[in-house]
Amino acid sequence: MAEPILPPLKPLPIKDRISVIYVERGNLDILDGAFVVVDATGVRTHIPIATVACLMLEPGARVSHAAVVLAARVGCLLVWIGEAGVRLYAAGQPGGARSDRLLYQAKLALDDTARLKVVRKMYALRFKEEPPERRSVEQLRGIEGVRVRKMYELLARQYGVEWKNRNYDHSEWGSGDLPNRCLSSATACIYGICEAAILAAGYAPAVGFIHTGKPQSFVYDIADIFKFETVVPVAFRVAAKKPRNPEREVRLACRDSFRQTKLLQRIIPTIEQVLAAGEMELPKAHEEAVAPAIPNKEGIGDAGHRG
Repeated sequence: MAEPILPPLKPLPIKDRISVIYVERGNLDILDGAFVVVDATGVRTHIPIATVACLMLEPGARVSHAAVVLAARVGCLLVWIGEAGVRLYAAGQPGGARSDRLLYQAKLALDDTARLKVVRKMYALRFKEEPPERRSVEQLRGIEGVRVRKMYELLARQYGVEWKNRNYDHSEWGSGDLPNRCLSSATACIYGICEAAILAAGYAPAVGFIHTGKPQSFVYDIADIFKFETVVPVAFRVAAKKPRNPEREVRLACRDSFRQTKLLQRIIPTIEQVLAAGEMELPKAHEEAVAPAIPNKEGIGDAGHRG
């Protein structure tokens, strides 16, 4: 008797996934058909990889080829980070980027008028008000910086945290004070899930509008829209408690905040909304372009999944 043919697995949309899982000092592998972390004593911990948006790998984590392949197929972003998430070393790509969306994003970034419209939309979404008229991107960036510094001061006062300024040495984790360390851990959480969403939607993390010149420029642009309603208050709230392990407390609190604010359901629609403000259409394929010899299958996950 022939075995029944099962339908292909369907990747979960980003909005329905667990936001972030951290792995430290363990080997990631596929054992008995499951994605697992094996610790030094041989204990296996199963990770439902298809339900995770972003897997953060800290020092001491090793990952097998089979584990990377499965993570890519189901659209889970693998990010290699430093201790407590203070540095990002490398990131995988959960699926293949869509060329039409990449060209659309680049087209907007290279047009001065369209770029300014996108930046103004980011400002409006972040501060819940329209930015001043007749301001350049550089001027808007300066206005934003002043407001952000003031918001840090207000939140520190609200939670009773002694605040000097946002100052830390990224190469020396212990050099920052407790509030800065909490903020660094919190922003690492939101950067991870924003990069996962950007890649899943088929855009390029490096092609930014406010931030430029870094591998995560667009990640910073999008994360900044949500930071002060999610992870920044969390960081100050945890810092006020002065816990023994602030990094862990921040991660757990960020996870709860992402769930409560339904952040994963909002990131990709916000990206589309921001780029639409540039008032440009998706570029069409050139007339002389060669069509794929094997047509792409109908997508079964978010745009960008290999499916």
